[in-house]
Amino acid sequence: DLSPVTARGYLHDLGKFRGWLEREAGAKPRDLRRVTTVDLVNYRQHLLRTERLQAATINRKLQAIKKLFGWALDKSLVKGNVAREVRFVRVAKRPCPKGLTEPEVQSLLRAAGQTRHGLAKRNYALIELLLETGLRVGEAADLHVSDVDLHDRSGVVLVREGKGRKQRQVPLNSTARRALKLYLNGREPLRQEDHLFLSERGGQPLSLRTIQATVSDLARRAKITRFAVSAHSLRHSFARRFLRRHPGKLVELAALLGHESLDTTAMYTRPSTEDLAVDVEDGEE
Repeated sequence: DLSPVTARGYLHDLGKFRGWLEREAGAKPRDLRRVTTVDLVNYRQHLLRTERLQAATINRKLQAIKKLFGWALDKSLVKGNVAREVRFVRVAKRPCPKGLTEPEVQSLLRAAGQTRHGLAKRNYALIELLLETGLRVGEAADLHVSDVDLHDRSGVVLVREGKGRKQRQVPLNSTARRALKLYLNGREPLRQEDHLFLSERGGQPLSLRTIQATVSDLARRAKITRFAVSAHSLRHSFARRFLRRHPGKLVELAALLGHESLDTTAMYTRPSTEDLAVDVEDGEE
């Protein structure tokens, strides 16, 4: 159930590991049966000391190796899992991810509503959807008209295949419903099987990259310079705003975001870098 992006990442990381093994063995071919736990520990040290990679990057590479040996043991290609005892690098808890302030949200929406070439309604609806639901950019790109159920006092969006190929329904508040209705009412023809967000030319589905570029361009027009705004920043903004309005509701937020583990959702309860900076400044007074 790994996503194509994760699968490509694992293949790339395993290729790097294989290259390191062959260099260490004097360019002689290596196979899984000859790899030892000591090899893996030495590779971890190489990533840490020589390549000087961040802990999270090293752990992603180690995870790919652990997955490989778990699979090899399951297929009886090796006699034991030499990766099982290799520990991940300890990662310091990161601050809460950056999100938009309310004035920045309004500036972004204003920029979306002022888009030229007849794309204002689409861009405004796109930004509202991402801000008010916390959908991943890939999930938004995959939406069809039939996945959105709009009524006067309620509405939901159906994510048919989220991370881990899991479905979930996310409620649409009145703000998101209004923006989507305004956008869809101007769509001709409006077919249930069509993608929700279409390109300017040819009515083709908006690609993930186009959505990312659109959000970045709108943030630039909105003159948001505090940090580099991406489509994923809007997901962070949704999570932070949700917890400000509903303190302590981690389980509910995890369900909305499609998180499997509450540990992932808990990062939004940590202070942000900006919060810490304010605390330090206050402490000097």
